[in-house]
Amino acid sequence: MNSFEGKCTTCPGGCATDEDAGFMITEQFGPFNQKNDIFNRSFWDPSIHSEKTELFYESYRKPLEEWRHVDGYDQKDFALRNAGWYVADFFAERLENEDRREGFLDYLTSQREGASEQRNVESPEAMAEEVKKAAKLFGADLVGITYHDERWVYTHKYSRDHEDEKEMDLPDNFVSVIVVCHEMDHDLLETVPSALSGTATGVGYSQDAITLLALAQYIKNLGYNAVASMNDTALSIPLAIKAGLGEYGRHGLLITPELGPRLRIGKVFTDLPLAHDRPKRFGVKEFCEICRRCSDGCPTKAIPFDDPSERIYNSSNISGIRKWTVDAEKCFDFWVKQVTDCSICLRVCPYNRDYPSWVNRLRFRLMGSFLRSFMLWLDNTLGGGKRKTPRWWWEKKD
Repeated sequence: MNSFEGKCTTCPGGCATDEDAGFMITEQFGPFNQKNDIFNRSFWDPSIHSEKTELFYESYRKPLEEWRHVDGYDQKDFALRNAGWYVADFFAERLENEDRREGFLDYLTSQREGASEQRNVESPEAMAEEVKKAAKLFGADLVGITYHDERWVYTHKYSRDHEDEKEMDLPDNFVSVIVVCHEMDHDLLETVPSALSGTATGVGYSQDAITLLALAQYIKNLGYNAVASMNDTALSIPLAIKAGLGEYGRHGLLITPELGPRLRIGKVFTDLPLAHDRPKRFGVKEFCEICRRCSDGCPTKAIPFDDPSERIYNSSNISGIRKWTVDAEKCFDFWVKQVTDCSICLRVCPYNRDYPSWVNRLRFRLMGSFLRSFMLWLDNTLGGGKRKTPRWWWEKKD
């Protein structure tokens, strides 16, 4: 049960419920410990850690000793990928000597002191619109606002220095979470799997860092507290769903009407009085129930073929939620073997389209209607989600 239901003074009729968001939470639910995230387990868990995982991480920091000279995995591909990650990595590495890896294990702290006097907020609704306008000015493609639901905050953070958990230090006076999304490049993702395609992920996180820091500073300049957070501190997808940005897909990713699953998510925790958005349902669950494109396309079969359930595969899965759950160990194993991240499930997803096109916007609506089976057949018939070569990306005219 959501302990916040009906208690929010900024939401007429109370905050959005789990039912509104499509969450099926059971009595076995428990908040997640960041130590058990598959990426963190690859440092402390001997069943995951290996020389190959070390090489995987090193490849983002320095050149490989040997290049594969395969299309998509050559020096220029890794060079572009790592450059795309540079801004996010800059903030992540800035305070590593203080056991902080900001943006991934700890929230971002590169901010000035804010105003000592708070701006008077007479209308949380008007303030929410101003915040969204600012977020988009700073680079966000999508913005939504929800209440601060502590169930999604990690019980503990992870310390790489000590290879163990450490205390969560998020202040406890926050009321709202502003969730922002940045688009991942459509054409780059058509080349998955490749080191080149990993550029889309890195650029997304780098844009996240800039937008979140600017947005948090704006709020601090208004005299309120704000904490900018990327992959750290709390699970982003449940917050994004509650903020009305999208629905949960079979591949375990957020699917939005504007970008499909092709996005990176960030968030700002704040005590600024803001009106909250409500979840939106547009037929994703119903479509995913008949579609197995991501399950079929996954090389390690880490994505389930069956209905949502409470099944968990390992300690990297959160317990007590009836949903489609990805086997994180199988997924990460493929990443390590490729020496780069994988987004095949994004590439093959029928929701992964270029939505500025009116044809694709119409297509999206029909996928959420009684015509969903026909739309899936049509997408399969037209060969949707097929891979393009990295050479195509380098040679195409913009």
